[in-house]
This record gives sequence, structure tokens and C-alpha cells, in this order.
Amino acid sequence: MGVVNVTPDSFSDGGEWFQPEDALAHGRALREQGADVLDVGGESTRPGAERPSEAEELRRVLPVVEGLSALGPVSIDTMRAAVAAAALDAGASLVNDVSGGLADPEMAALVAERGVPYVAMHWRGHSLGMQDRAHYADVVADVCRELGERAEALLGAGVPADRLVLDPGFGFAKLAHHNWALLRDLEAVLGLGFPVLVGTSRKKFLGLVGREGAAERTPLDRDVATAVTTAHAARHGAWGVRVHDVVAAVDALDVAAELGPEGPR
Repeated sequence: MGVVNVTPDSFSDGGEWFQPEDALAHGRALREQGADVLDVGGESTRPGAERPSEAEELRRVLPVVEGLSALGPVSIDTMRAAVAAAALDAGASLVNDVSGGLADPEMAALVAERGVPYVAMHWRGHSLGMQDRAHYADVVADVCRELGERAEALLGAGVPADRLVLDPGFGFAKLAHHNWALLRDLEAVLGLGFPVLVGTSRKKFLGLVGREGAAERTPLDRDVATAVTTAHAARHGAWGVRVHDVVAAVDALDVAAELGPEGPR
């Protein structure tokens, strides 16, 4: 899943693809590099980000979704049911909701009605305050329990079980050690019985690994570390990875495929 941020303030490439023609060119390039799905989003969800209005989010994403959907599958990265509906009408075929349906009570009904694949992420609140909620007794057990409860609620609202994908939400209401624990025990998330999307790309905890604070890798310097987590996710059976650097991800997936499934640890 290649990331197409149509935002002025995303943490890794904010503003670079903000104009529709730039986002379309970027999406075409990602597709040529091997992206299976292009994930178009018009709202930055970095820690501390403020939300755009619904009208502004629609203005950002619809021409990009329409243009890129002619080339292959497109997902709409949104927490708003109205934006998801308009994007599906414009050609999107998958909804990627970082709130897992919690931000908009209309989302589950929309996805159920349309019967499209739906990615539900583990979420504890909007960007402005989410890191204040990074408190866990046992992060793996807590995330799995909360994701399981979300899955049950979505199934109860009519979302088809064979259309539901779960995302443990790396970097969302989680500190570095929480993210590493979830990566180490990815099998626990997979054990919930649904396909799993892994979205570690260029996250802050990859900038800090092995480094002192002053030597933290910049977002654009985190693609090698991201590729390692991509191979890890693939060898553990993840359904997909959401990445900024598709070339590195494809290489990592090729290596993981050549090595084969992991044996028992």
C-alpha cells in the first residue's frame, strides 16, 4: 500500500504532494514501482495535527482518487463517512480508517452497505491528544483486546467478516517501547483471526532505534529501518504494509519470500 498524502502537514512529506497534479504524478510513480494499492489521504494524523474541515478534505482527495483509480485499486484514508462515501463514488475500492469507526458513528453502516474492504486501526483519540493516552498495563494484550472489541462491534453493525482488516496502530497513542512490543508479538494481533495491515513507515520510533536523541534519523532517513520491519511483517504473515518508499518495500518483500516462513522461535 503506497502512501499518497494530499496534505500540507504530514510528518514525512507534508506539502510535497499537496497539489492534485503532484499527488497524481506521485501515485502513478508508486504504482509503477510496485504498489498494489494507493492510499490517498487528505488529513494528517501525525501527533498534534489539527483536523481540516470536511469540505477541505473532500477538495483535497476527490480529484486524486478519481485520477488514480483508473490505474488500479485505491483506498481512501479517512475517518469521515461522508468523505469515504464520496471517494468510493469517485472510484476508491477500500476504506482505511485510522479510528476504526470510532470517530464517525456513520462509518460502519456505510462500509456495511457498500461491502468494501475496511481497515480498522487501533485508536484512542484524535491527533491533538492521542499521545496522552499512551498508557497500557500490557500493550500487546490491551491492543488485542481493544481491537477485538472493535471487530465485534463492526461485525455487529453489518461489516462483512471477510472484508475486515485490522491495524494495530503503530505510533498512534503509543511510545517507542509499545511499538517494539507489538512488532515482536505480531502473532498476537494475527491471532485475532483477521488480515493485518502494518503501518510502521518512517515512524518516529524507527528514527530513534540505536540512536541518541540528537542523532535521531529524519523521516526521510528511516526507509531502511522501515524495510526491515516490512520483511518482519511479511514473514509473520501480515496481509499488507503501508509504506512511503515502495521500491524498498518490494525489495524487502522479495527477500522475505525467498527466505520463506519463519520457523518456531
